[in-house]
Amino acid sequence: MKADTMLSRRCVLAGLAAGMVAGRQAWAAELPEVEVTKDPNCGCCEKWVVHLREAGFRVMVTEGPVNPVKARLGVPRDLASCHTAQVGGYVVEGHVPAEAIKRLLAERPSGTGLAVPGMPVGSPGMAIEGMEPDTYEVMLFGPQDRKSFARYRGNQAV
Repeated sequence: MKADTMLSRRCVLAGLAAGMVAGRQAWAAELPEVEVTKDPNCGCCEKWVVHLREAGFRVMVTEGPVNPVKARLGVPRDLASCHTAQVGGYVVEGHVPAEAIKRLLAERPSGTGLAVPGMPVGSPGMAIEGMEPDTYEVMLFGPQDRKSFARYRGNQAV
């Protein structure tokens, strides 16, 4: 009787674990792939890619000149950063937190995309040990206008 009870518990635990894995895979499958163009020598860009993958995004990276991509996709010069991505019909410029991208994809606002200009300390991919994170704006931009989409301190919305 005790062996049957142990077997049942094991089956239940194995079933729960399998369900959690399947649920995570289904959730990740619902997120569109992010296509990132970055300089091959940029370490912060690679850290941002890791941030996106940890948040459940599938990411395809192309290494090469980024400025022609920015120009083709309509990224304003004053919003430019070190890498450019495309996801779900939007442009994502710079160290935009994954949660802001998920919100963009859920809400689908009118605009070209999101940008975090420059390289704020503490933004995803820009953590610097011993330095306090910056507070920064995630901008929603389009051909005619731009506005604040979210405000972050490091990787936390404020």
